[in-house]
Amino acid sequence: MPYDPSAFPPFAVTVDLVVLTVRKDALCSLVVRRGEPPYQGRWALPGGFVRDDEGLEAAASRELAEETGLRSQATERYRGGAHLEQLATYGAPQRDPRMRVVSVAYLVLAPDPPSPVAGGDARSARWAPSDALLDASEGLGRDAEQQAPLAFDHGQILQDGVERARSKIEYSSLATAFCPPEFTVGELRRVYEAVWGVALDPRNFHRKVTGTPGFLMPTGGTTTRQGGRPAQLFRSGEATVLNPPMLRPEA
Repeated sequence: MPYDPSAFPPFAVTVDLVVLTVRKDALCSLVVRRGEPPYQGRWALPGGFVRDDEGLEAAASRELAEETGLRSQATERYRGGAHLEQLATYGAPQRDPRMRVVSVAYLVLAPDPPSPVAGGDARSARWAPSDALLDASEGLGRDAEQQAPLAFDHGQILQDGVERARSKIEYSSLATAFCPPEFTVGELRRVYEAVWGVALDPRNFHRKVTGTPGFLMPTGGTTTRQGGRPAQLFRSGEATVLNPPMLRPEA
């Protein structure tokens, strides 16, 4: 049977970004206030339409820079820029009131990013606690500014991105993407605590993350930036799998 383009409705492809960081010992997500319909004035995840002449990853990096001023390093492991990996694809027929839109979502992890600068069709941008945004999407928000859920199906996308981060740091080096290039075991532990929302025993944590050969590599330096006695500095090693994994405690 010959191909007939008129038999298929028009549709567009977008990218949406779940950008996470740790600020003030809490997992935070980047959101932008939409400046145009639909959902004008509502908070949403950064993202936008894929251009005819670009790939998905290039579109994700461009939208991240245009809407927030942040840059990404599109590699599986952090190497001086924000970690970026594909999360999932969302294609419910009515997810966008304008037309049929299929969105490819990306997870972005940024260590100590600057305050975002809104651009493109975003009116403003800010970091917000992930739990508050998720509560609003489930109708549990208590803050007046957080009562409205995120635009489109971005609440579900955010939930999926947060769960990806929470589950992946159990067995991989992903948590180091929230850290500077050189960090202490205590700073890494606080990342786990912020992402999981639980308190961890410092001694047990130290034993687990230093027990896998090549997972953390000493840099030879120390720091007192956390106060107290000098603490040893590490960097992420070549071992990308934590063995045995650090199972997530119940919150």
